[in-house]
Amino acid sequence: MRKILYFLLLIFLFGGTSIYVIKSMEGGEVKNVYGKDLQLCCLEPKTGFYRNGFCHTGPTDFGTHIVCAQVTQAFLEFSKSKGNDLMTPIPEYHFPGLKAGDKWCLCISRWLEAYRANVAPPIDLNATHQKALDYVGLEVLELYDVNKQN
Repeated sequence: MRKILYFLLLIFLFGGTSIYVIKSMEGGEVKNVYGKDLQLCCLEPKTGFYRNGFCHTGPTDFGTHIVCAQVTQAFLEFSKSKGNDLMTPIPEYHFPGLKAGDKWCLCISRWLEAYRANVAPPIDLNATHQKALDYVGLEVLELYDVNKQN
């Protein structure tokens, strides 16, 4: 059985609400940091390395875009100061530019860098890939839980 993951996006419509489930080649659903099915991060703007709204990762995602963050102005300025301007639109890459309050799948390394600089944005743990636990403990992630900060 191949180890490389591929993505299958299943859409079920229930009263106008879309539910998305991502499956791996092995047949199991991709999990969040709580070991439950990975939830959608954001479709407006459409985020994720694969631009499917999920913070899913795979062998071609060298940045490991697995943290579903609700970006803040402080974080956006920090990221720009590090050479990654997330505020300026880049139409040729279908990137709308972000503003404070937008949700976006961040690279785990950038989120950790912002955490160490005390400007880490809050995160949606239900939409943050379980692989984040390979880099940081759940107790740290829970300090930034968007649902506890709003």
